[in-house]
Amino acid sequence: MTQQNNNPVALITGGAKRIGAEICSTLHQRGFNIILHYRNAEEEAQQLSTSLNALRPKSCLVHQAALNKLEDIEGLAHYTTHAWGRVDLLVNNASSFYPTPVLQAQEADWDELMSSNLKGAFFLSQKLVPALQAQRGSIVNIIDVYAEHPLKNHPIYCIAKAGLRAMTQSLSLELGPDIRVNGVSPGAILWPESDIQNTPNALKQEQAQREIIQRTNLKRRGEPQDIAKTVAFLALDAPFISGQIIAVDGGRLTS
Repeated sequence: MTQQNNNPVALITGGAKRIGAEICSTLHQRGFNIILHYRNAEEEAQQLSTSLNALRPKSCLVHQAALNKLEDIEGLAHYTTHAWGRVDLLVNNASSFYPTPVLQAQEADWDELMSSNLKGAFFLSQKLVPALQAQRGSIVNIIDVYAEHPLKNHPIYCIAKAGLRAMTQSLSLELGPDIRVNGVSPGAILWPESDIQNTPNALKQEQAQREIIQRTNLKRRGEPQDIAKTVAFLALDAPFISGQIIAVDGGRLTS
């Protein structure tokens, strides 16, 4: 399946929507060919791929995989390495997010949140090490400010993101000098996909969101492009940065 290509190649997991889609578009603008991974959002993935290919023909491919299954992870890695014969960047962006109060959490919640936020990122990184080494490429993990300052009622999610933070620093040590590994830790960028206007606790959720914004130094919500630009910086403009996690949170961690 290898195609002719002189452009760097990036795999973005969970790239069909939201921050992942913005990362795909920004890296594409910076000259990357894109492998756009999705799990369930096939329609959005195909639409984004079509728009990117309209800008630069044959520059974006899509691939479905469930990151809780090792065989799917291996298949995604194989597809990525053979698409254009090189891999320069892995962005571990895919993530599940939902509350799991400690007395209500189930083993299935643990498996889902750990797989989507940590297991998939680790084993996909592992499988792509040889290809990334060949290009002296890099890995960027999308973490969360809640890895350091946990969110009430979300213990499993916070534990998983804390693990991803530790993985970022551990892999930087393990994979240097050939592969740089860094993280981006978003703050208030996008709220969860559920429409709070249609939930019984809409007013409570809106108040909580206002309070989160007020706790940032900049007193406003960030944009997906803030994350995407930071990913591009780490991938392209930071050759001496590794093992670092950049908080893109409007200064929230200092408040």
